[in-house]
Formats: sequence, C-alpha cells, structure tokens
Amino acid sequence: MTEVLKTAHTATVRAWVDGWVISRNAPRPVPVPWGLRVDVGLPGHVSRHIVAAPTPETLHRLTATLTTPGTWLKLCASAPDVSPFLPERWAVQDPEFMMTAPLTRSVFRAPPGYTLAVTTRAGVTAARLLTPAGEVAARGQFALAGRTAVVDQVETAGNHRRRGLGTVIMRTLVSTAASLGARTGVLVATAEGQALYETLGWTLHTPMTAAVLRSPTP
Repeated sequence: MTEVLKTAHTATVRAWVDGWVISRNAPRPVPVPWGLRVDVGLPGHVSRHIVAAPTPETLHRLTATLTTPGTWLKLCASAPDVSPFLPERWAVQDPEFMMTAPLTRSVFRAPPGYTLAVTTRAGVTAARLLTPAGEVAARGQFALAGRTAVVDQVETAGNHRRRGLGTVIMRTLVSTAASLGARTGVLVATAEGQALYETLGWTLHTPMTAAVLRSPTP
C-alpha cells in the first residue's frame, strides 16, 4: 500500500505556490501528477516541484526522472520522513515550516528612529522600515492568491535585529492584506522565523523539506 509521508491541505499549498510565483515574478505553476511544477529558470534554481502528499513511490519516480542540476523539490513532510527516499545527489536543505494565520486589521507604527513605507507594484505589496539615512533596516512582502495572502522574504538587517522590527513588518503586512480582503495568511519559515511567527499567532500547517539536485561529481 502506498504510504503518505505527510499530507498538507492541497488548497493551502496551491495558494502558497500561486502567491509565491507572483512575489518572485516567476512563471505560473503547472499542474503535474504529483503536485505542481514551477519553471523558475534561474541559475541553481531551474525548476521546483511542490508535492503536498509525498510517498515513497512519488519520490522514487521524481528522483529517477529529474536529471537537471539545480532542480528543487519542495516536499510537505519533515526531513526524517523523506530523506531515506532521496538519493545522495539530492542535497537536503535546512528545515522549513509552512505556517498559517487568520488575518485581521490592527494599529501599528514605526519604532522611534525608523520610517515605515508600504508600496504595491505588480501585485506585490512590500513593507520597509527605513533609517534616517534611507537604509532598509527590515522588510517583507506579500502577494494575494484569492483571499489568501502569501507572505514572503521577511528579513531584518543584522545590525538592526532584536529591536522588534520583524514584528512591526509582520503586523504591517497582515493588516494591509486584511484591508485588501485577505482572510488567511500563509508563509514558509525558517526555524528562526518560526519562533517569531508563533508569537504573532501563526501556527504550523506542515513541516517542509527542500532538496536540490547537485551536479554529478567529476
């Protein structure tokens, strides 16, 4: 019997992919038997295959047929669940976590010494905290996929961390998305980011494992 290693809600995964391609200005996802494929077309990131319900059979099929270095797998399962089924050439990346949250409007303001700027271009809304010199101290963005806001690329500059800037950026993105009609947020976080998002009411939807196909050893 086919064993599903981890199952995420297909609609949530699809919303995340739809928003991600807008956020990254990537081609629209293509439905494939195992999930979705995005032909990213970048060096080291040729394409990505997103699998909401990986099985040993699916992973065997993918790793046997995908041969282009720089191909990525994004699997909705933890690394211990999927690593035994990935050949050595597939380099497993650091753990990731798909998280969701209900979105509501709130009052927020920039911390003293920073200016908050919110802009929208080509379907992507970005929030930035700027220093008086115009340096970007923290930033993040989202794109809408229906009533879901896909939050992406949230980061704080090293010399501005531990000042609550990430919290301000997240609250800005959430409130702005809610004002545009979004009801749910979804993102994929690093382990470090997961700790912050949990304090802001985000919950784990599924662990994620990314693996990239390396070039053959000479």
